[in-house]
Amino acid sequence: MINGFSAYAQNTVTIPIESKQNALVLQTDKDKHLGIIYFGKKLSNANEYQSVPLQSRQSDSNAGIYNSVYTPAGSWNISEPALQVTHSDGNKSLDLVYVSHKTVNENDNVTLTSIVLKDPVYAVEVTLFYKTYVQENVTEQWSVIRNAEKGPVMLQKYASANLYLIAKDYFLTHYNGSWAREMNPEEEQLTAGIRVLDSKLGTRANLFQPPSFSVSFDKPATETEGKVLLGTLAWSGNFRMDFEVDSYHNLRLIAGINNYASEYPLNANQEFKTPSFIYTFSENGKGEASRNLHNWARKYRILDGEGSRLTLLNNWEATYFDFNEEKLSGLFKDGKKLGVDLFLLDDGWFANKYPRNSDQAGLGDWQENVKKLPHGIGYLVKEAKNAGIKFGIWVEPEMVNPKSELYEKHPDWVIKQPQRPEHYMRNQLPLDLSNPEVQNFVFGILDKLFTENPEIAYIKWDCNAITFNAYSAYLEKSKQKQSQLYVDYVKGLYKVLEKLRAKYPKVPMMLCSGGGGRVDYEALKYFTEFWPSDNTDPLERIFMQWEYSYFFPALAQSAHVTDWGKQPLKFRTDVAMMGKLGYDIVVSHLNEKDLQFSQQAVSTYNSIKDVVWHGDLYRLVDPKKNDFASLMFASKNKEKAVLFSYLTGNRNGDGSDVPFRLQGLDPAKKYKVKELNLYPETKTVIQENQTYSGEFLMTVGFNPAVNARRTSVIVEISAAQ
Repeated sequence: MINGFSAYAQNTVTIPIESKQNALVLQTDKDKHLGIIYFGKKLSNANEYQSVPLQSRQSDSNAGIYNSVYTPAGSWNISEPALQVTHSDGNKSLDLVYVSHKTVNENDNVTLTSIVLKDPVYAVEVTLFYKTYVQENVTEQWSVIRNAEKGPVMLQKYASANLYLIAKDYFLTHYNGSWAREMNPEEEQLTAGIRVLDSKLGTRANLFQPPSFSVSFDKPATETEGKVLLGTLAWSGNFRMDFEVDSYHNLRLIAGINNYASEYPLNANQEFKTPSFIYTFSENGKGEASRNLHNWARKYRILDGEGSRLTLLNNWEATYFDFNEEKLSGLFKDGKKLGVDLFLLDDGWFANKYPRNSDQAGLGDWQENVKKLPHGIGYLVKEAKNAGIKFGIWVEPEMVNPKSELYEKHPDWVIKQPQRPEHYMRNQLPLDLSNPEVQNFVFGILDKLFTENPEIAYIKWDCNAITFNAYSAYLEKSKQKQSQLYVDYVKGLYKVLEKLRAKYPKVPMMLCSGGGGRVDYEALKYFTEFWPSDNTDPLERIFMQWEYSYFFPALAQSAHVTDWGKQPLKFRTDVAMMGKLGYDIVVSHLNEKDLQFSQQAVSTYNSIKDVVWHGDLYRLVDPKKNDFASLMFASKNKEKAVLFSYLTGNRNGDGSDVPFRLQGLDPAKKYKVKELNLYPETKTVIQENQTYSGEFLMTVGFNPAVNARRTSVIVEISAAQ
């Protein structure tokens, strides 16, 4: 006789998707609907996952589908859907049942599970993909929707992922901001109903809100304690994330492209692949979760993520649009004197009929300005090489000024409503990258630069305007739907970048969008780093880079020393050194001590950059809750660490009065401490002749002595030989 459990197990299909520490478990019901029955810590015995539903007293009779692995719309579901379609006959109902699944080991660390679901009435098929990076405890999830009907199907919502999470309470941390005020965190407890995070900006989609978040379970997580999910969408356009607390107080999470004004037609036998939703789960706080993402990103996603980076001197704040060959040649020598690897020529080097002497003209006309650069870019590349420094250049190829030859010749290439007044951001409009001609033009800008100047060593790719008055003359002419524009723009951008990287795979490129307007892990397939914010005030950057660090490793965050802010040069430099160091200053204006310090700082950075770029990050003292900040990077072998500390308060007595515990060291090792990057003719107050055990540093702690006289301190912690 078969007992109740055995009969239950025989009638279901259970699919565990496991990493080293975590598991997402899916299971069919009696009608072959596939649901999520478990999300959390991995069990030692995978067979026990089958019995998880037997422990629940929630009948799900309120909706019957809350835990759906990919919730369909329009039939018996009354919850927020992951997929909503209109069939070729006009019917809007949809159901999805399990058909099959398979798991393939791509290598000893990466596993890909694919699950096929079908509508039993209409010929619509969905394949769910779960790519698991075992050691990093990261999952990359996406869907492929296939239309096997005889006529077209209209996709009205088409999410990448649909999760079901169970806890006592849920605490969502998300971010808001605008230009120069990026990454302001807010934490809120989720209550009944739906909380939506989204963007409708088109190009510079992250300007007000990034597609990254964390959810803590039961109680707010700290750096070292608590259950937390970190998630981010790999998509450079409009996004939408739904957080729905259902009638049983469980959390439904749906993430993907924003379906706002974006109904997408799918012709017979066509497929639509959604972008990746990337997430990691930790039972040991936000610190471990973010290190999971960093390890994954460096190894599998960011271009050359396990490689090196170039330090640079940028001319923007030194010259803005006002420069010539002679002035630039002098800056090349300044860069060499400073000790950086590269000189970056910023905006203003192009256009002749409408010279690029301000941001009001010239964008789109990518010929060298003959008055500023009579001998062209090639001359500058040679001059930089003669000065002993590499040469990089700024472009903004997706955009056009109305005052340009390009606009005059190709108004049909510009995104704008034909019957509405043009509305600008930074006096410019986006080009229509849904148009293959425009894609070829944008690729050609970079291709021409590289073909004529193969020794260009770096590209800064900017994008300064969002999409107003969304309309495509190309889509209209080709009898496609205007609702495709937001999606096809991003697809067009990726086609350009894919083509560019196929021909020029190694050239470092900065992803710059007027600051943090476009920061995501699909774009970072093609870029080596990103520009977190145009705000380079070091005090503001401490907070911004702290928040970015939950999702992106330090080697991807460009951090420049500039004249923004009121802090001394040492403070500005020390802050920039916790990212990918660059300079945007007038070297010739530095006094003797400042120049000496800056040269020493570049040399010091070169000695620690490997730990900063590839080590494990530990956020130790949160500036949002304290009057100083402290964070530490530790090498994987625990032989070396670098501790950065900054005063963020301004009241008398602010600073580090008592020690705080370090992390990431070997308790059995002995360590020496040494203060780095001291300003000339100053001495450290740290006892550098003392040796500490890792146990001492992580149990009793260490005090870098941050105060009003020592507003920034960098300490190297090295294993004693």
